[in-house]
Amino acid sequence: MAEETRRALEARPGAHGDTIFARILRREIPADVIFEDPQCLAFHDVAPQAPVHFLVIPKKPLARMADAEDADESLLGHLLTVGRRCAAQLGLAGGYRMVVNDGPDGGQSVYHLHLHVLGGRQLGWPPG
Repeated sequence: MAEETRRALEARPGAHGDTIFARILRREIPADVIFEDPQCLAFHDVAPQAPVHFLVIPKKPLARMADAEDADESLLGHLLTVGRRCAAQLGLAGGYRMVVNDGPDGGQSVYHLHLHVLGGRQLGWPPG
């Protein structure tokens, strides 16, 4: 079993939403920040899976996509928009992939909703 798959199967929502991403938002853990506004934070992934790999996370504590509600529509769209803007800023003119892993079967290993943006090389299909 691949390491990332094992981590996803073992991951559980943290107590009171205390995840590595919550700690990054509180500035308890440093991050290489690309963008920040009142709704979200974008930063480079510490274990990149492509030459360019960054995350966009909401400041609102949502554990997973399945927990999002209709009222979160604007926030979810904002995450995609920020991902697009940061991809352009980082020179991904040839394209990129945006991924949201949801739950154990979706490969989610951190229970704070996050958007992966990967690029800088040809990405294969299917992804998993």
